[in-house]
Amino acid sequence: MAADSPLDSYSQIVTSVAAELTPKVASLRVAQGGSRGPGESLGSAVAYTTDGFLLTNAHVVGTANGGTALFSDGTSSPFTVVGADPLSDLAVVRAGAGAPPPAQLGEAEDLVVGQLVVAVGSPLGLAGSVTAGVVSALGRSLPTRSGSAGRLIEDVIQTDAALNPGNSGGALADSRARVVGINTAVAGIGLGLAVPINATSRKIIAALMQFGRVRRAYLGVVNAPTPLPASLHKRVGSKEGLRVVELVPGGPAARAGLRVGDILVSAAGKPVTKAQDLQRLMFSEAIGKPLEITVLRNGALVDVITEPAELATA
Repeated sequence: MAADSPLDSYSQIVTSVAAELTPKVASLRVAQGGSRGPGESLGSAVAYTTDGFLLTNAHVVGTANGGTALFSDGTSSPFTVVGADPLSDLAVVRAGAGAPPPAQLGEAEDLVVGQLVVAVGSPLGLAGSVTAGVVSALGRSLPTRSGSAGRLIEDVIQTDAALNPGNSGGALADSRARVVGINTAVAGIGLGLAVPINATSRKIIAALMQFGRVRRAYLGVVNAPTPLPASLHKRVGSKEGLRVVELVPGGPAARAGLRVGDILVSAAGKPVTKAQDLQRLMFSEAIGKPLEITVLRNGALVDVITEPAELATA
């Protein structure tokens, strides 16, 4: 830092991130149900591609087909909703002429607790709203629902960077202005949550851009983490499994012969110790395909071949 600089190192980082990302975060005005005023929702969106695709939250766009995007240079453009996925709270919209260049994406898997992050949003009337803080927790899960289907958004980022109203859909960035999350919710006073940018969310975004929706598989099993006997730790490569506490009647898991009380040890040859380990397998390529699951039943390891079905979200 230069001796005559009026800013300390922390301020220099925050201001540089703000300068880089503020032009790349738009304000979204979404008319729900064709109404205005009380029926209008507001949020933010992050420029994703050079041809006008923007990332935001599914709850920002709701069931709308489009709206208006306002950019930091004072220009605006109509946008259309390309696809929304309430179970990940991610959505892709596409603006017309005047959309800014894309933001650089980072990798949420590389974050550590205590790391500096900057939240950049564009609430209507507060263009370029910037707050800074640290990653206060990682690995959180956020319950979501779409129709009768429920799911956990895994590895949610928790930060103490304040999220202003209308910041949903905005960017959570690291010190190099790389977007590592899409801000989604205020968890409490001084706590915000962001959907991580990682391999799973990239897969969801790609599906939304290509198909307008995300096809998911399901097994129809409710489970809970449980310790495994010490004698199995080396053999299965983990100390925990997932105990089956409930089966959906007639669901894929029930049809395959899984039983309440079984402990899931592995799926597709990989250990499963938490619900997210199964969720990572439940995308379109798993639908209708054999999936081998190993369970601990009455002290013995048993292989069960399941066939995940498509999850209905409406």
